[in-house]
Amino acid sequence: MEGLGWFGAIIVGALAGWIAERMMKAEHGLLMNIILGIVGALLLNWILLAVVGSTLGGWIGQLIVGAIGAMILIAIGRALRGRA
Repeated sequence: MEGLGWFGAIIVGALAGWIAERMMKAEHGLLMNIILGIVGALLLNWILLAVVGSTLGGWIGQLIVGAIGAMILIAIGRALRGRA
């Protein structure tokens, strides 16, 4: 989450995690939403930089990236739990 700062990253991460939670019909707490949103944004930003060479900027762009990244993490978690 480039350029948002710690406080902004927590706010955007929480919102992104909550959006992902609702779209994937999952149930997580606030702390897990923040973690999923931040880690999801880091993951998808890294993928976008490697593939495209840039990422979405600003609060809204990082909210979108974080939500999509968090959905990817939720799907990976479900796939791993299904096999275990």
